[in-house]
Amino acid sequence: MKAYDRRDFLKVIGAAGAVTGLGSLVWPMEALAAASGKVVVVGGGFGGATCARYLKRWGPQLDVTLVERDTSYITCPFSNEVLSGNLDISKITHDYGNIHAQGINVVHDEVTAIDAGGKSINLKYGGSMKFDKLVVSPGIAFKWGAIENDQAAVQRAMPHSWKAGEQTLLLRKQLQAMRDGGTVIIVPPKKPFRCPPGPYERASLIAHYLKWNKPKSKILIVDANPTHSKQAAFHEAWNKEYGNMIEWIKDTDGGVITRADPGNMTLRNDFGDEYKGDVINLIPYQKAGELVETAGLTNKDGWCTVDMGTFESAKARDVHIIGDACVAGAMPKSGHSAASQAKNCAAAIVSMLAGDTPPEPTYANTCYSLIGPKYGISVAAVYRLKDGVIVKVSGGVSKVGNKDRVHENEAKYARGWYKSITSDVFG
Repeated sequence: MKAYDRRDFLKVIGAAGAVTGLGSLVWPMEALAAASGKVVVVGGGFGGATCARYLKRWGPQLDVTLVERDTSYITCPFSNEVLSGNLDISKITHDYGNIHAQGINVVHDEVTAIDAGGKSINLKYGGSMKFDKLVVSPGIAFKWGAIENDQAAVQRAMPHSWKAGEQTLLLRKQLQAMRDGGTVIIVPPKKPFRCPPGPYERASLIAHYLKWNKPKSKILIVDANPTHSKQAAFHEAWNKEYGNMIEWIKDTDGGVITRADPGNMTLRNDFGDEYKGDVINLIPYQKAGELVETAGLTNKDGWCTVDMGTFESAKARDVHIIGDACVAGAMPKSGHSAASQAKNCAAAIVSMLAGDTPPEPTYANTCYSLIGPKYGISVAAVYRLKDGVIVKVSGGVSKVGNKDRVHENEAKYARGWYKSITSDVFG
């Protein structure tokens, strides 16, 4: 992916911004009013909450229900700032009050089964629920056992913190308790996984905390991949801000972890070498959320194959799958991607229920990474559908060699992006 400057970035985001106004740009009002039926959305994160809101916005006569187990949602974006101590977790916690106020029925329950043929879902506490269209945004689940002895119980000693909340606070406490001169090991999983730049932003912000509180410490990133997101920009930033505090070890240099030993706080790689850490952030290999797997909607790789124009499942008619769980061509698994897919999915469903042809989709992704409170880098892209596959048509990543003021501005833009997208998702 090419590097870009601020002017290029604005062009990309300007094109991406067209997605937000998709409904008003594409359909006459009578087409919106013609859409009727019951749509159930499962999952209240970036994908599901966005889809529910835009379904109701573009199809005001639709009966829209959002089913979400929890009464609040803690975002993975900006959770690394909680780890560094720069942000309280309450600042990234959102409720569903504004979504309910929009005329959407919000049900806090857990879906236990999907009956695609019978067009119904089963709820853990509330019986069953019928639908004309179902949207599922289940996020990720972990592939326990991809690394020997990597089980759920290990996560108390080696927290993943890849689902924000309790695990975020646990990892934060471990960092606070670590001795000065200790070693933090971060283990990214093999791709694909949620938020490709996330482990490397995490290393950056943990390094910021250590620099000012435990400066004799070291961070090892033991990576199962040969390259990583925004690699040149991250490595430049690490050298500038943290010297030799962060070391990245790629797959062929010993980065493939095969066994975890929480009792001794060690990891073994495929060469038989051991790494010992004071704090170990072991991020498991990933697959689509358990609900879609149980429903038989995943492929052999553990993800969901969909029509990339409408996000309708390849295995179940009238069931649409968005966000991290789906295979979406060139789009990364990110919060912004999920929200973009949600809008296109909502547009397609409203059109279908109105007896119309779905509009031509346009997709976008923007991802900021903080190196420190005043140092940001970013990637942005616009995507379109070509021969049934989502492909990138423009975009780029922060340039190496940018001036300090550029990175300081990008840190400001990151906070503006978060405020904007969470307002769009949760109201």
